[in-house]
Parts: sequence; C-alpha cells; structure tokens
Amino acid sequence: MTRVLESQLPILVVLLGLGTVAKIVTVRSGGEPGALSRLGPAVLMPGRLQAPALLLCAAVEAVLAAGLALGTHPFFRWGTAAFFAMSTYVLLELRRRRPDAGCGCFGEVSSAPVGLRSIARTVVLTGMSVVSVWAPVTGWTAATGMSWLTAAGVLVLAALSPEIEELLDRVRYRAPCEQRPGPAESATLARLRASGPWRAHRHELTSAEPYDSWRELCWRFFAFRNQQQDDVVFAVYLSGRRPAVRMAVVSGEDSGSSLPEYSPVSA
Repeated sequence: MTRVLESQLPILVVLLGLGTVAKIVTVRSGGEPGALSRLGPAVLMPGRLQAPALLLCAAVEAVLAAGLALGTHPFFRWGTAAFFAMSTYVLLELRRRRPDAGCGCFGEVSSAPVGLRSIARTVVLTGMSVVSVWAPVTGWTAATGMSWLTAAGVLVLAALSPEIEELLDRVRYRAPCEQRPGPAESATLARLRASGPWRAHRHELTSAEPYDSWRELCWRFFAFRNQQQDDVVFAVYLSGRRPAVRMAVVSGEDSGSSLPEYSPVSA
C-alpha cells in the first residue's frame, strides 16, 4: 500500500517543476503581441495583469514542487490537491467562456484550445495528489524507488497531454502553429464534417458547402447560412490529430451593427 501512496509523488514534482519553468520562459520571452491573452489563467485577467498572473501561478507551482520533493508536511500535499482541483475548474471556465484559449499549463506550448484531454489530465492529477497525501516519504525519496505504478501514471498523463503533439510538430516544422502552412482547405473541411458540432448543427444549414472561408492564426473559419438566414461560422483548429472545432451564430438582425452578437456553442 505504501508503494501506491508514494508512487505518484515524483510525477507531481516533475510536472509542477516543468510548469514553473515553462511559464517563466513564456513571460520572459514575450512572444508575439497578445500571446498571453490566449493562455489561461492570464486570459481571464486584464491586460496589465496577464504576465503577473502567469508568474504567480508559476510561483505557487514552484513552492508546491519544493514542498513535495523535500518534505512530508500535509500543507504541501493538500495544497497540491487543491491546486489541481482549482485548475480543473479554471479549465472548465476557459472552455465555456473562451473556447479559443489554451490552458497555458506549460506556457505557450499549451496554446491549443482547452479540450477534454486537458481537463481529464487535471482530474487525474487531482486524484494522484489526494492519493499521495498519506505517503510516508518525501518526493525525493520516492524518486529513488520508482515502480511500475509510476510508469503507468506517466503513460496515462502522456496520453492526456496535447502538448506532446505540439512539441512533435515544432520539431518537425520548427515553427509555431501560426507560421506553419496549414492543411489544405478541403482537408480542413473534411475534419469539420467529421466533428460533433457539425453533426449537431448540419440539419440547420441551407447548404453543406460554405459560402466563405478564411484563416486567422491557427484557425480556419467556414461560414454558412441557416434556415433563418443567420450566419453560422465554424472554426477548426489547424494543429493536432483531433483538432478542436467551435461554432457561433451571428443573427441576421445584428448584421448591420459594427459589433454583432455571437452565440458561442461549446464543442
């Protein structure tokens, strides 16, 4: 039983440490203008507080990582569980309020829109943290006796981490998603038609062919019209094996205004 309790401590320490370093690098590098406005939790903050929000998150992760690695105090154990539980809530809010934003878990590498995999990962990490509360050893000690349980945890988290696909794409193309050539428009349209949002709303459209299409950064947009002659816009993310798809309806009565009302529908 002791092996089970301590087996996940090394994973938690490493992930918290990686999250700390990645967020600090992202803030210091600056990136392109507005990059932080697409990363959680900065995306939920006003412009001047976006960098401090990421740095504060990095500081919390650093303290928790050090506490888990060097001690057994319940404060750090329960604090880690609370941190990942809060992260799950934040990701759910991001997915609801800003479906275009990334989780920012590992800085700008986590710029892909928040999906079910990222949310499931924080749920798994919350469970790992709770299990580790009663571990009798420090994270450093647990790392010297890692077992197959640790390896199993690593494999589960790897399967739930879209950042791995992004890193592989960067190694292959050596350019961020915004600067890489996207898939052909026909291929992206095929991805759209295989998605859940398309199947849920296809019957509302007057035609299966878009009347307009364009690209912005890592997204390709397809515009259709529904039976009420409203504009229905689908957005397909251009990176990843299972790209995120988002949909919004622009009411016809708002078409004459400069800032139309969008009715987002979560994927």
